[in-house]
Amino acid sequence: MPELPEVETVRRGLAPVMEGRLVTQAIARRPDLRWPLPERFAERISGRRIESLGRRAKYLMADLSPMGDAPAEVLVMHLGMSGSFRIEMPEVDVVTPGAFALPRSTLETHDHVVFDIEGGARVVYNDPRRFGAMLLVPRGEIETHPLFRDIGPEPLGNAFDAGRLIQASAKRAASLKATLLDQKVVAGLGNIYVCEALHRAGLAPERAASTLTAAEAERLVEMIRLILNEAILAGGSTLRDHAQVDGTLGYFQHSFRAYDREGEPCTMPGCHGQIARLVQNARSTFYCAACQR
Repeated sequence: MPELPEVETVRRGLAPVMEGRLVTQAIARRPDLRWPLPERFAERISGRRIESLGRRAKYLMADLSPMGDAPAEVLVMHLGMSGSFRIEMPEVDVVTPGAFALPRSTLETHDHVVFDIEGGARVVYNDPRRFGAMLLVPRGEIETHPLFRDIGPEPLGNAFDAGRLIQASAKRAASLKATLLDQKVVAGLGNIYVCEALHRAGLAPERAASTLTAAEAERLVEMIRLILNEAILAGGSTLRDHAQVDGTLGYFQHSFRAYDREGEPCTMPGCHGQIARLVQNARSTFYCAACQR
């Protein structure tokens, strides 16, 4: 499942083509993805301008201009397991740089939603497994919508800090890893980047969240922000099916210090341990028992 850096990478790739542009035509080639598409989906998007393209947690959020008496709506998009966007431009060759590119699906049978954009661009949503989603939500109802009302603060925003993390962790019997994966505590973090953040912060993933000290919380928040920013700049981890909008794969996976490195030496300075793997809540955790306490 794409995590926050992957979704942010896609947002940044789509923004120059979509923001401020009119959707001259939307095409839905099937009635559903993970869930049924909204009633009159293509009709309600065609002819509307994308005023901004944002992100909340792992969701892309396209603010659509009002149409007639209808209120302003937000097109909410989720990539699911295998969803990806590609941008087709007239008279422009498709370029797929990258030393280890794993091609995503380009079969038309998997092109489920198409947006023709003012200026000639075509944005195509391709999703072989159809675990992605697209919803239309009135702008005024976003904060109370079931998908968003319980989501915690963005990890790169000012609302997420050591104090907030300590407060959320207090009296919790859950582990540090499970707490960071809880979207009510902090938005958008997934298994990969939680493993990386805990490793760099020197904190054991199995430790009870309630034992986190103020100094440790400060260090952990700092590492979360550092790793996410590094991953966004590098294009995300891009494991398996996920690809950037131009078809390239991200390179942050070459910078993993813990994730998927079972049996390899720990890279923390002065540590002579090695990366181990354990299973927590049906997910693999990679960590170093020698330096994560």
